[in-house]
Amino acid sequence: MTKLLPDGTSALEAVKTGDTIMVGGFGLIGAPLTLIDALTNKDVKDLTIISNNLGEKGKGLGILLGQKKIKKGIGSYFTSNRDVGDAYQRGEIELELLPQGTLSESIRAGGAGIGGYYTKTGVGTELAKNKEEREINGERYIFEQAIRANVALIRAWKADTLGNLVYYKTARNFNPVMATAADVVIAEVDEIVEPGELSPEEIVTPHLFVDGILLASKILTNEGVVSHG
Repeated sequence: MTKLLPDGTSALEAVKTGDTIMVGGFGLIGAPLTLIDALTNKDVKDLTIISNNLGEKGKGLGILLGQKKIKKGIGSYFTSNRDVGDAYQRGEIELELLPQGTLSESIRAGGAGIGGYYTKTGVGTELAKNKEEREINGERYIFEQAIRANVALIRAWKADTLGNLVYYKTARNFNPVMATAADVVIAEVDEIVEPGELSPEEIVTPHLFVDGILLASKILTNEGVVSHG
């Protein structure tokens, strides 16, 4: 069996208008830039994007934002892309801001089949508005719902053809938890090897979570985004 996909068009067959999509990355590091590029060429709209941020100005998810394909963004750090704030002020996009740890834990909970959890993060702030509050052992907590998506687009370093994934340093970021919390998971990778070539100890995401893999055609360097292969 192989989960290798021939191109971005094939990789995004599951994505439909109105879908909720998780996208890995911290800034552009660990972002599936080839899959995002394919998404900018797909005729879809009204997407809810769950990601730490919405790319940079004219880069990554920032392109998708400029195309007005994003209805709502759920994430932690939108101010790195000024276009996000401008679009919000014009009423072109909804934003839901979550603390970074809360975002990660909510996705993890979604992947673990947990409906939600209580946290002290955000108590007494605007982020707690309209959220259930509860006192536990004399401490105030707010309830955060788990997060899941229709599709997750993630980035890994290596994969075997079965879909087992290995990540590279901090490019790992949100990608492994997102792989557990979506109905369809597509991984963009820098290198594809045969089964047995990856050490079991280095595999972070087992192939059972992954529906397809795509060889990256774009990589991020210190000089910016360049073609790959």
